[in-house]
Amino acid sequence: MQALLDAIAQMPYPSDAQRIFHGRGGRHPGCEQIVLDAFPPALVLTSFAPLAEEQLSHIGQALALRWQQIAPADQPLIWAFQSRESGGKVETRVMAGELPDPHVVTESGARYLINIARGQNHGLFLDMAAGRDWVRQQVQNHPRPERMKVLNLFAYTCAFSVVAKLAGAGQVLNMDMSKGALATGQHNHQLNGVKAGASFAAHDIFSSWGKIGRGGPYDLIIVDPPSYQKGSFVATKDYARLMRRLSDLLVPGGQVLLCLNAPELGTAFLREQMAEIAPELQFIERLANPPVFADVDEERSLKVLVYREPELAQPADGAA
Repeated sequence: MQALLDAIAQMPYPSDAQRIFHGRGGRHPGCEQIVLDAFPPALVLTSFAPLAEEQLSHIGQALALRWQQIAPADQPLIWAFQSRESGGKVETRVMAGELPDPHVVTESGARYLINIARGQNHGLFLDMAAGRDWVRQQVQNHPRPERMKVLNLFAYTCAFSVVAKLAGAGQVLNMDMSKGALATGQHNHQLNGVKAGASFAAHDIFSSWGKIGRGGPYDLIIVDPPSYQKGSFVATKDYARLMRRLSDLLVPGGQVLLCLNAPELGTAFLREQMAEIAPELQFIERLANPPVFADVDEERSLKVLVYREPELAQPADGAA
């Protein structure tokens, strides 16, 4: 527990949504089941194992002391505790202050609607910050971003789309089976003034290839599925079905961002399948996760891989 208390004692005043402490990476013995996130103006402590009330009290005292040192005088401490048990039960308690409603956070200039009290997915996955930065850079560096077409599969609340549109992308198709998540995604586009050129389809991706194909080809495809969601997606059998489609959906030189957050599946799971199923796509790099998410075994952490469709071959000199 001391590592968490030390992190709190050194915590800067958070303005953007971010992780403050990542015990899940295994680098802090005794804190493996604990994370602390900032969703300004609130802090959220999450434990994946039971925490005694005495421990919660110590953490609350540490947060209150640090908040007095770093926060503006008119900003009271707001923090919540979420307990996630192995059976899937999630309980959220507001420990101090009152959660904003609506609750809008920022990250690198983009605004997102979140909901801390509604289950374990708050509306923005903080570990994907580097992926969103990469998308922003790809759009900004494109010679004609206004002509870019982006496909955002398993879009959830459309954070990738918001970033792409803010960077100047012409069109983004967001597809996800959850109508509720996409409704939040539409709200996120409105919050950022980038609704034009963004479309939203609450469909099963595997039965929507016709619609997806008609919207392409795409300059950038983002694939960020759940690792396991019964009745929707199981990485070990369904990722290959996605890979078979990618090359046909990309423009020459187009890129794909493959994401996987399954501790039991390493980088080799994606790379070996891609080499077999879509060998024409060139592996470019694995994006580094934000430093705060460092893991004792990076193969267990979030995997974000970049692939590229080859450019069209140039005719040889003197060819007809």
